[in-house]
Amino acid sequence: MRPALRYAITAAALAASPIAARSPTAEDARRAAIHPVTTPQEMTIWLSRVPKTRDYPPDFAATLSGGSGLFVVEMSTAKDCLPCADLWGKLAQFRARYGWTIRPLNSQEALLRSGRLGLPWVGHPVAWVHPVNDPDRIIPIAIGTDHGVNVSRNAYLAAKMLTGVHASVGLRAMAKFTGIVGPAGAGR
Repeated sequence: MRPALRYAITAAALAASPIAARSPTAEDARRAAIHPVTTPQEMTIWLSRVPKTRDYPPDFAATLSGGSGLFVVEMSTAKDCLPCADLWGKLAQFRARYGWTIRPLNSQEALLRSGRLGLPWVGHPVAWVHPVNDPDRIIPIAIGTDHGVNVSRNAYLAAKMLTGVHASVGLRAMAKFTGIVGPAGAGR
């Protein structure tokens, strides 16, 4: 097929699509970013699309091990929420390796925290880090389940941010939450 003809066919197909007829809405963005899953297969498929952290700063392990008495990870959860169970397992491994306290967070507090930071509530799980003695200084480290190495990276960045690293550096590195959450009715 000649390039001009291929271009004409592609342009016609794009012009006919409903998305080309309008600008994307907030709901379009939400659907693209949030992935409710109900089966292990769905979760595996979505997680297979998420890149894993491969490069770490030289102080990574020391910072996380040194944060064991300084920071707490709290996570929202819901009954019958597959991504919640998955993230609990990864946080248990994180606790075993680095010694951080991991505990559940009730749904109402999770909603309040999201609102305080201007984050839309998308579902469970959401994990947060805060200093042991200051529960109001919170940083989300997971919205939806993720690979264990990415959760560790985000905890590292949260620890750095809470101890003085310029926030925009950490936020750029954490800007890609997976959005792999339980269905809207999970836990009700």
